[in-house]
Amino acid sequence: MRNLADTMRADILPALDACFLGPYGENDTLLEKLVVEFLRDHVYWRRNFHPEDPPAISTHAASRPDYQAFEARLRRELHQLSAALKKSVPFHSPRYLGHMVSDLLIPGLAAQILTLPYNPNNVSEDAAPVTVDMEVQVGLQLAKMLGYVHDPQRPDCAFGHLTSGGTLANYQALRLALALKAFPVALRAARVPEIGLPGDDVAAFNLAPRDCVLLLETWQEWLTAQPAVERAQWQERVRKERLEHLGLSAFFDVHERLRVPRVLAPITAHYSWSKGMKLLGLGRAQLVLLPQRGMRVDLDALDAELRRCRDTRQPILMAVGVFGTTEFGSIDAIDGLIDARERYAADGLGFAVHVDAAWGGYLATMFRDADGSLRSRAAVSQGFRDFPSQEVHAAIAALGATDSVTVDPHKLGYLPYGAGAFICRDHRAMTLLSEEADYVFHGETPRDYLARYRSLGQFIPEGSKSGAMAAAVQESVAHLDEVAARGERVSLDLLTSHLTADAITRTVFSKPLTSQVARDVFDAFITFERSVAQVKLLRLIFGPAWADAPQEPAVLAACARIRELLGMLVDEHGQGRSEDIATAVRCAHDTAGRAFTREELIDQLGVMFLA
Repeated sequence: MRNLADTMRADILPALDACFLGPYGENDTLLEKLVVEFLRDHVYWRRNFHPEDPPAISTHAASRPDYQAFEARLRRELHQLSAALKKSVPFHSPRYLGHMVSDLLIPGLAAQILTLPYNPNNVSEDAAPVTVDMEVQVGLQLAKMLGYVHDPQRPDCAFGHLTSGGTLANYQALRLALALKAFPVALRAARVPEIGLPGDDVAAFNLAPRDCVLLLETWQEWLTAQPAVERAQWQERVRKERLEHLGLSAFFDVHERLRVPRVLAPITAHYSWSKGMKLLGLGRAQLVLLPQRGMRVDLDALDAELRRCRDTRQPILMAVGVFGTTEFGSIDAIDGLIDARERYAADGLGFAVHVDAAWGGYLATMFRDADGSLRSRAAVSQGFRDFPSQEVHAAIAALGATDSVTVDPHKLGYLPYGAGAFICRDHRAMTLLSEEADYVFHGETPRDYLARYRSLGQFIPEGSKSGAMAAAVQESVAHLDEVAARGERVSLDLLTSHLTADAITRTVFSKPLTSQVARDVFDAFITFERSVAQVKLLRLIFGPAWADAPQEPAVLAACARIRELLGMLVDEHGQGRSEDIATAVRCAHDTAGRAFTREELIDQLGVMFLA
């Protein structure tokens, strides 16, 4: 263990030293530098948005007595708030282990602070053209971590989104499972022909989740083949039979043979499950808490309850496993839950398996390679004496076969509250949660995965949500994971500069900035910034007013490289038309009717891009 500790200190911890503010605020200068730098960058963006508009706040306002009184009052109130906050829980200190949180990652914290003044609302791309894409990417990153399909080109790709915390993510799991379970019954009630519906309502209500998804896809394909008028009529017929339209009471009144489904969870489950049952209208009485054995769910008790439900024709909505219990930090036998789901589905008792991994979800990163493939137990155990046990490895290996998972980036992801996440194994099921609102979502739902989920508010419980947390999670997960996989040191300047450059590129050129271009621009600009000749006071006073300052060859080469990269973006952008800043500048003309030349266009956009 001595050699391992020495190796960690030499090879791993130096890269982590810059990642956290630190128990003593050791990295306060770094965080302050980042916050000030990107606050100034945001102000510059504001000042260059229609600079022809007159200022709304007078430059003399700060000298007015009422302004100064407001500032004094604000400072006093903020000092009082700061003093009161000193009574907060010292989550940052390694001396405190009372909660499931720790110090915060600077990349995530800085990205969140950076994004807040832009105030994106991740309900749709109209209100968050940058961060809504980040949230979709976060869902795919978490899906890969869990072993789900994470390729958007595949029809069975997973889908995930952020929530305020694990409670809302668990509620979304219940909501999706119920919608999926009741949909085959609605198809039967609407008498949809030719799609292979089950023979009766009981069988339809007890289909396995994967069979419900396949039936949903069959229905969509059949519907697409119908003429437009008949298609609309069938859509309306099915909509009126759905549980979401009728409500729980009317649905079960219409389908008298069906009973309200139960949820099976270990006694160690979080109290959010009781909340969710009440909120959905299923009722707390339908939540069956199973005993524990060895600090994990008792699989024999689970099997006994499932047999009893099968024999009495009591439907089950889902079985819940906990991945990091509140009391013990233990991991339920997820593989045992999957085995039970498959066995009882064959007996006509279909149910979903959801894993509440709010606390322990990020542990899965140790069990996956960079491509998402599962690492062997022997590979994971290197450097450990007793970890992982065969049972733990088998449980984590089974995560990819579950139907949905809750993960909290604000716990082992070391990010600020509140950052929870819900991830489902097959995104096709999410269409059952789709909401329509003409003033937010326009036209039919796109078939393309990424385009579809840019209207994120159609599928999530929230109607408004900050995009700042998506920026924080995406930067922390994507970039730290990338550099850690390569064994590189973490450059926070590069990470945060890439976030800003990517946001500007999307705004100016309507396209994301690739990591390599970002790195090239960053490297060239750092060379320029550190080496460019500065104005000398004596020369400014006594020398020629506008004399050129001699520059080093490296500086001139950096400038040429920056212009070359911006020229590439300008040339690529010129091949199409978009409603963005680059198009506006490219189409602008002076009083003589002349447009910008290519070099002038690079100058104008370069100022926006690099300022």
